[in-house]
Amino acid sequence: MEITINRATRQDIRTLQEIGTTTFLETFAEVNSEQDMKAYLEESFSIAKLTAELENKDSQLYFALYEGRVIGYLKINLGQAQTEKQGLDALEIERIYVLKEFHRQKVGQLLYQKAIDIAYEIKATYVWLGVWEKNHRALAFYEKNGFVTFDQHIFRLGSDEQTDLMMKKVLSGVGESAIA
Repeated sequence: MEITINRATRQDIRTLQEIGTTTFLETFAEVNSEQDMKAYLEESFSIAKLTAELENKDSQLYFALYEGRVIGYLKINLGQAQTEKQGLDALEIERIYVLKEFHRQKVGQLLYQKAIDIAYEIKATYVWLGVWEKNHRALAFYEKNGFVTFDQHIFRLGSDEQTDLMMKKVLSGVGESAIA
């Protein structure tokens, strides 16, 4: 299965909106109220919000494509775009989402590796992210990749306040290739 990773552009706004809402629904609809999901999706995946994300010089979005079809995506933040200020030497992975039918096919790992490669390119000293404390699948994925919990924060999904664990991975040999 050959998967390519391409950077999303302003022309990809509708595709980004579609993959974002679809993967978020697949991941969280069963464990959240319909009202909270609707409110979150309308705010977070509006054309205006996605346009601002794509136009922010400190944010980057990438699609995972299989046979020309977008099957997942990655959003990273640098500098002032980070959702929590961690430092200019950090890279935030804000989102890695993959269509459910492509889970367990290493798509998330490829998107993750893209983020790590960029972190090395920009000489970041660490990568961090927030993950819902009840998203055990994601927690296991990040722990397997060397992340450790260092704090927590509140993530608002509609009217529901949820706890995200903040995790980070310190990069060794900054400036070296991320792939041996």
